[in-house]
Amino acid sequence: MSTNESGMWPEASKGDARFRLLVNSITDYAIYMLDREGVVTTWNRGAERIKGYSAGEIIGRHFSTFYTDEDLAAGLPARALANAARDGSYEAEGWRRRKDGSRFWTNVVIDAIRGADGEVIGFAKITRDLTERKKAQMALAASEEQFRRLVLNVTDYAIFMLDAHGIVSSWNMGAERIKGYAADEIIGQHFSRFYPEAERARGTPEAGLETARREGHFHAEGWRVRKDGSQFWASVVIDAIHDESGAVVGFAKITRDITERMEQQKRLDQAREELFQAQKLEAIGQLTGGVAHDFNNLLMVVLGSLEGLGRRLTLDEREARLLDNALQAAQRGAQLTQRMLAFARKQELEQKEVDLPELVGGMSELLGRTLGPSIQIETRFPLSLPHAWADANQIDSALLNLAVNARDAMPNGGALEISARATEVAQGNPQLAPGRYVVLAVADNGEGMDAETLARATDPFFTTKGVGKGTGLGLSMVQGIAEQSGGRLHIESERGHGTRVEIWLKAVEAKADEPPVEVRPAVENEPGPMRRLKVLAVDDDALVLLNTTMMLEELGHNVVEAHSGAKAIEALEAAPDFDLVITDQAMPHMTGMALATEIAARWPGLPVILASGYADIDDAKALRLPRLAKPFGQAELARMLRRVCDNAGQTQPA
Repeated sequence: MSTNESGMWPEASKGDARFRLLVNSITDYAIYMLDREGVVTTWNRGAERIKGYSAGEIIGRHFSTFYTDEDLAAGLPARALANAARDGSYEAEGWRRRKDGSRFWTNVVIDAIRGADGEVIGFAKITRDLTERKKAQMALAASEEQFRRLVLNVTDYAIFMLDAHGIVSSWNMGAERIKGYAADEIIGQHFSRFYPEAERARGTPEAGLETARREGHFHAEGWRVRKDGSQFWASVVIDAIHDESGAVVGFAKITRDITERMEQQKRLDQAREELFQAQKLEAIGQLTGGVAHDFNNLLMVVLGSLEGLGRRLTLDEREARLLDNALQAAQRGAQLTQRMLAFARKQELEQKEVDLPELVGGMSELLGRTLGPSIQIETRFPLSLPHAWADANQIDSALLNLAVNARDAMPNGGALEISARATEVAQGNPQLAPGRYVVLAVADNGEGMDAETLARATDPFFTTKGVGKGTGLGLSMVQGIAEQSGGRLHIESERGHGTRVEIWLKAVEAKADEPPVEVRPAVENEPGPMRRLKVLAVDDDALVLLNTTMMLEELGHNVVEAHSGAKAIEALEAAPDFDLVITDQAMPHMTGMALATEIAARWPGLPVILASGYADIDDAKALRLPRLAKPFGQAELARMLRRVCDNAGQTQPA
């Protein structure tokens, strides 16, 4: 073959002219002829545009000029011609070189041209520049590879593929870390093996796939199983993968281990519930404390008036019995207010060293009479047990209350065990300060409580004894005493297996510094008469003040009344020759504590008795004020006056 002078196509018949013009005008494809050895014999404008050579520069040169050094070294041009000659056609893609040395990606088709005798006389070669497409493919491949590596190396999420039937077809490092399987252990297995047996039996895995197949997406949380059999709480997302026709060809599955988050949420919910309960109990405690304080004042008036009437009137047997009934009812009311104050942590506690075995031994006869012959009482105490720091009277009351509860839980009789042990509480305990404790326990083999009842057992006013048979303050009172003493109450119970209640109390160490002890009444032998005292009585409640004045006057003392702290100061300024001041604590504008502080500063040495049902008056301990718990009767008032006067050296009559 040869070209004409223009370097394009040789002269031929006019029938070929239009075809030659068409080929020569194509610019998107390089279309040219080779002789049987591969030498370029024709060249169109597309070849000139794509490869950069003009016809005059390339015709007569071997087509291997366009191949890269790597392909030349591999003998690719010769193989391409040989394949085309053998098969009639050869097609491939690869890198080629332009005249300026730059590389481009091509699609190459070489067709053998045969003569009349069938022998190959040359080749037709069509080359297309696919560089942009190749770059896009390479960018896509690079992106896919980057994404694949990204997914593969994610460790916080299990990301893997499932086929249309739920068989695992890929596996990343996160899946291996979370689920415990290596890729070769799990690929080809059904993903349902990650579900607990009960979930598999319910068809949960298949239901998830069906939802993803139907809606395109599925999300759920639940327990999943690791290779070692342990369970974890997982957040699971399944997305359906569709082909071009919209058919589901598989699923993408993402699993995250959120066990710690779930546990944190549980702890947060528990903390919120505890805060809510604490706020509720605090509100009820404040209400209860306030109500109990007011009731104390009313009961003090009732008790004082009834006692006064009993001393002043001559009554027949029936009238005396009626008066005695009224006194007992008022005393029961006083006990109820003490329980309310104990629950509200506002009860006066007289804490000291308590020998628990000795205390329980001293109560054995009372417990026996109270519980009856159908209850067998057994005590278990170690030979060596530290003393507890507590109010012995309150522990008596708490122990009796627990014993009665146990009796009520054993209507057909049973065994009651009272025991104690010493234990240590380490640093970081959320309920107790570190240190040594004595645990007093009361256990029965009665009906026990279900979980719901146990959860509410210490709630104020909650009772299972029926209307009129219990106040619902028993256990809350015991809890209040324990916590006010620096300990806690712990209850274990199961329906049909009895109940165990533990009161944790601070232990008294042999060498520990004891808290300051308030003045205690001494054991008196035939107390002598007291001299007539001038007493300033202070209370904002007129009824209580009248009652206190009456009792003081009946004891033979001269009384001046003041209805407020300010009036008391005025009375002292007018006549500072008082022997003693007895004041209520809860008064407006100036509390009894504030009045006592003022008196200590201006009239040092003047004794002050603080009368209150509340216990949370810390400054009173600092001033070592004697405190009279409301409601009090004339006997309690007389003992307090004698104690104060003994300490001041004022007992003997003037």
